[in-house]
Amino acid sequence: MNIAQYATCLQHIGIPTTDMDGSIRFYTGLGFEKIYETRNGASRVAFLELRQLVIEIWEGAPTGVSGSIDHIAIDVTDIEAVFQVITAAGLPAIEGKICELPFWERGVRYFTISGPNAEKLEFIQKL
Repeated sequence: MNIAQYATCLQHIGIPTTDMDGSIRFYTGLGFEKIYETRNGASRVAFLELRQLVIEIWEGAPTGVSGSIDHIAIDVTDIEAVFQVITAAGLPAIEGKICELPFWERGVRYFTISGPNAEKLEFIQKL
């Protein structure tokens, strides 16, 4: 299993929060710039950037473990090919398929898998 030919960079790190405004204030106070905000159902979602580091914050209960990081997202150029490589290696997508969200200008397609330490790895392609 090797997706190196499709991966371009770290896309973002996902962090749930019960205080969206406080989280945005905290990160913008550190120098992050809010580059995108939207809704996913009833939940607010914000992306903040500091140079090439992007974090996604959304309204939701933290997992209750140290750090409360929900997922690490890897930007890919061909989500279909990556899905085939990953599932052929016996790593099932948590969602069971490639999903879509209307984020950014034209949307995104993604899927996630579980890592060996219960972390989630999200493979995402901006459309």
